[in-house]
Amino acid sequence: MRQLLIALTFAIGALTLATPAQADQQPVYTGVLSRVAVGGYDPVAYFTDGRPVRGTAEFRINHQGFEYRFASAEHLAAFRTNPSRYVPQYGGYCAWAVSQGYTASGNPNNWRIVDGRLYLNYNDEIQGRWQQDIQGHITRANGNWPNVLSR
Repeated sequence: MRQLLIALTFAIGALTLATPAQADQQPVYTGVLSRVAVGGYDPVAYFTDGRPVRGTAEFRINHQGFEYRFASAEHLAAFRTNPSRYVPQYGGYCAWAVSQGYTASGNPNNWRIVDGRLYLNYNDEIQGRWQQDIQGHITRANGNWPNVLSR
């Protein structure tokens, strides 16, 4: 029993020491232990269907180390042709949070297309704040991105 407690103490200490080295965040929000972007939603569907649509593993692509899923072969082909047109801004992190100088998860159901770019927000309340000054928040977020990933 004593050896188990000693082993646990060392393991916890090692994890604590490792935390600062892992402070930098991924450039694309995927949630914990995942590499699937946009919560598995089809980023092209926001532009073509005007709403969030779940993608499937059948239609997927790896783009810059992250998996994007699509609802159809046509959407996958459109993304493959021009990914920068469809990926959410700020890696899918909450646009309002990035404008404030930090990151928060982007919710695929809280979205808006502005000037041909897809933006996600954390929830309804935060999206309401973001919509009060969209251009101002975009300007501030552009100035903060990608430095917020290392804070």
